[in-house]
Order: sequence, then C-alpha cells, then structure tokens
Amino acid sequence: MAHGKPRDPRKEQHWRRWIQQWQHSGLSAQAFCDRHHLPVPRFYAWRRTLHQRDAAAATFVPVQIVPDRPPEPGGDLELLLAGGRRLRVRPGFDPATLRQLLTVLEEASPC
Repeated sequence: MAHGKPRDPRKEQHWRRWIQQWQHSGLSAQAFCDRHHLPVPRFYAWRRTLHQRDAAAATFVPVQIVPDRPPEPGGDLELLLAGGRRLRVRPGFDPATLRQLLTVLEEASPC
C-alpha cells in the first residue's frame, strides 16, 4: 500500500509539461529552472518521479493472430522420407529424375 499524499493528476501534468519544455530547450536543468523561476530541487524530484512512473507503467501492444495459410497451388512439394529425411521439390521438376532420386534415397540406409 502506498503511503503519503494521493497523486494529483493536474500537478503531474504540470510538471510533465515543464520537463518536456526543458528537454526541447537545449538548456541545462539549472539554467532552465532559473529562467522559469522553478525550484531546482523540486524540478529534479519531479523528473525522477515521472521517470520512475513511466518505467513502471505497463505497455500493451495490440496483436493480431493470423492463422497459417494453406500452401499455395503450384508451390513447393515436401516429401517425408524414411529416417525423418525431407525432400523439397520445386514446381517444374523432371518426373523421371525425381523417380530416380527417390529410388536411390529409399534404397540407401538412413544416416
């Protein structure tokens, strides 16, 4: 359970704006605070507090689950051979060469 004062969203937003302006100013924190009459210790305390809050905040990213696509017609063929071996055949293969290759592979002893 958190102790201390409850968060004041208006005060937090106020300091977020100051810190964002400082980041874009090109000034040191001391020079920025002097220019805008801000208490330096309070500036550093809020910068640390907001950094910690941002680091602790969970970030969720939307995810879309896409089912696996069925194989495209005319795509590669994959043959599962004895011993867990696989053979991929591209479209346009020579059937006679494939028959010879399969004969050799099936006759060979598995590795």
